[in-house]
Amino acid sequence: MKTKTYTLILLISTITFFNSCSDDENNLPTPDEYTDAQTFFEEIDFRGSVLISKDGSDILRTGFGEANKSAGTLNDMDTKFRIGSVSKTLTGMGIIQLKRDGLITDFDQPLSDFDAGFPHGNEITIRNLLSHQSGLPDYVQMVETAAKSGQAVAPEDIYDVIKEYVAEHGLDFEPGSSVAYSNSNFLLAALFIETLSEESYETYIKTHVLEPLNMNDTEMGTDTISGEEYAQGYNGNTNVSTYPMSVAFGAGCWTSTVTDIEKWCSAAMGDNWFSAEEKEAVFGGDVPEGTTMFGLGWFNSTLGGKTFYWHGGDIDGFASLIGFVPESNGIIVTLSNQQDDTGEKRNLIIETVVTKEL
Repeated sequence: MKTKTYTLILLISTITFFNSCSDDENNLPTPDEYTDAQTFFEEIDFRGSVLISKDGSDILRTGFGEANKSAGTLNDMDTKFRIGSVSKTLTGMGIIQLKRDGLITDFDQPLSDFDAGFPHGNEITIRNLLSHQSGLPDYVQMVETAAKSGQAVAPEDIYDVIKEYVAEHGLDFEPGSSVAYSNSNFLLAALFIETLSEESYETYIKTHVLEPLNMNDTEMGTDTISGEEYAQGYNGNTNVSTYPMSVAFGAGCWTSTVTDIEKWCSAAMGDNWFSAEEKEAVFGGDVPEGTTMFGLGWFNSTLGGKTFYWHGGDIDGFASLIGFVPESNGIIVTLSNQQDDTGEKRNLIIETVVTKEL
């Protein structure tokens, strides 16, 4: 799981998409060269499944490339992919459901209400977690190598690692004063869901999000991937699918299909899933053109004068993007089984498809 997907600009809580291309990526088309969606995804050598729709009509709904190179199976709308950090939108929804259930009183409740022994817990709020303003360091590099070597690393163990690190070294910054993307925020959120609901994180998300939306093909990922309905993950032509999914708990642990994620985007974009108050908290207000702000589990961008709510995800062998433009009822879901180390393809997809199609 990637520890840092986006380049952060710590100014008015924004991030920027567009980094300079590496030499290997200079052959990617520019948005000015765009003709149509099918051709665009072929030109960027996209491998995965894509859904683009606007006002209820499909612009593109198809698969590209192989789901499993050794078996020769192709990606399609039913192919299941690891979605990486897109999982954070589901974890964030779990926290919102806790508030609906009365298990938390406010997004500004401090962590010390749930764990009195958490270092600086009286300073960090739930809102800080879900908007990456907690100052918590990212845990992935602290535990991933050991987990990949076969050492058993449970989410509770990672929680203890984070606590011990913060107790010794402090926070990276004062909560609420800055922004830094950290997987730690959502691992903590997932564990709080378990503690407060007295259910497993998986069960709580299934009961309150997946089942109401008939997202029947969305499930917690497994360390190894098997079955013809699943995409294998690749870095170049190398299969890198094996991953200790306990490391990704709450921050990047789910597997899904384009069709299921379309349901999630449609619900989030509509008027029946979130209340007006919840939408304001989750997505935030207007942001300057060309910049992005963290909401509660979602990003809020303005591109070409359009409001784009979205999230991306990376985990070994996979790269994902989900988002929607409410003004046009436009949705984009791209789930890829090809690793995108720099995020250049995702950035180009965002810049091109949102401005040209949605």
